[in-house]
Amino acid sequence: MFGPEGPTPRELAVQALSSVERGYDLLAPKFDHTPFRTPDAILDAVAAALRRTGPYGTGLDLCCGTGAGVGVLAEVCRERVTGVDFSAGMLTVARARTGPAGPPVSWVRADARALPFAAAFDLVVSFGAFGHFLPRELPGLFTQVRSVLRPGGSFAFPVLAPPRPGSLGYWTLLGFDTVMRVRNALWRPPFVMYYRAFRLGDVRRELRRAGFAVELRALPGLGRRPDGSPGARLVVARAPGPVSRAGSSADRR
Repeated sequence: MFGPEGPTPRELAVQALSSVERGYDLLAPKFDHTPFRTPDAILDAVAAALRRTGPYGTGLDLCCGTGAGVGVLAEVCRERVTGVDFSAGMLTVARARTGPAGPPVSWVRADARALPFAAAFDLVVSFGAFGHFLPRELPGLFTQVRSVLRPGGSFAFPVLAPPRPGSLGYWTLLGFDTVMRVRNALWRPPFVMYYRAFRLGDVRRELRRAGFAVELRALPGLGRRPDGSPGARLVVARAPGPVSRAGSSADRR
């Protein structure tokens, strides 16, 4: 599961007993060598889907971590790209890996629940971060995202199909969430990370309550389940207003 360049069991234990912010500060130098980093297959599938609807002007990677998702935005945004995360350690790694190609990239340390931006983005993406938010925090989080989007801007993120009940994946995720709940009941500060708490039905409802129009798009590059349904979907939540694209009048409003 972890290669020789990844964290040791002791380092993982120290991280797991820390706060979310401190835990990621500690894990940051080795994060890209763990299974927690979003796989390239998912990044590539999302980039392909967004290329079909772009190009976009400005993009924001919400909870950007070490910057893997910023690479997706650099493919589909023409003007500038921003990564935001509350872990200083993760942002340090992200800054070090930024290449010269593509639009200018900036990095901002901030909490996703209190974004320090005006309505300046045409596209917001996020990868693998929603397990860090409790269900009751989703309304505020989605309201924050809408507040930083220009009229007609989009909020896009992938959602994997849940594993079938009784499968190895099902028991793995259930076991992980159970361990985290026991840990948080017994230890402070809490480390919020629950894989099964982010349910698509709840997410669609809260996005609509925040004022978004929501659609689901299959991600063909990630395969299909035995019943023929997509193995993953891209949730695309659009803010009210004319669709904003790079070079359009809506980009300048």
